[in-house]
Amino acid sequence: MSVAAFISSQKTEHGISHTITCRALGVSQSWFYKWKNRAPTVRQRRRADLDEAIDRRFAASGGTYGSPRITQDLREEGWKVSENTVAKRMAGLGRAGRKPKKPRSLTRQGKRPVAPDLVGRMFTAVAPDVLWVGDCGDQHG
Repeated sequence: MSVAAFISSQKTEHGISHTITCRALGVSQSWFYKWKNRAPTVRQRRRADLDEAIDRRFAASGGTYGSPRITQDLREEGWKVSENTVAKRMAGLGRAGRKPKKPRSLTRQGKRPVAPDLVGRMFTAVAPDVLWVGDCGDQHG
């Protein structure tokens, strides 16, 4: 929140006049009123236009598109914008695409019986944390 926005909020939230708030913060009243009555900057207008375009694309998708897809659509419309900017603006607007589906596992523990051991292998431990010890044919002589 900027200083000017804070000064403005004190009047609406707490009933403290702009004069007192400006004096307490050491800011001139003329600066505050200049800020309050100024026209939106180029950046503020671009952000407002971008927010409108994002809302339009999000609504057109039925609320399912996320920032990557909306960024792609905006670039096709001629916008020069990054995916991170679109994601930040969407978060500020409270917009989020559908959540990705949870990956489906093909093996679920405890859902199916264990397959029978048709080979009949016996793995017995010869020591703690040692499954087998044997000669693998490597003779170092």
